[in-house]
Amino acid sequence: MQLAINFDAFTHARRSDPITSHLAAAKVKEFAKGHAATILNCLKDYGPQTADEIAKRTHLNSVQICRRLPELEKAGAARPTGKLRLSASGCQEREWGAC
Repeated sequence: MQLAINFDAFTHARRSDPITSHLAAAKVKEFAKGHAATILNCLKDYGPQTADEIAKRTHLNSVQICRRLPELEKAGAARPTGKLRLSASGCQEREWGAC
């Protein structure tokens, strides 16, 4: 599956961020497409889910997932359903679905 997301178009570090953030941002292209594909496949296979639920079904953690979901939304591949559910920490978390 090939996602049409240009990860160069997203700002992954602010000018004021520490050098470690800029180094990490430079590596995004190496893994972001794979993460996005894993998330999208999970949403397609299991239906609408929260980031915590996606994390339970994939090798990704919820932080990695939360970084990719807005990019998937901008690409028209995923969207929030408008529903909220409790996360593992007891906070409200958005539910996402594949488009």
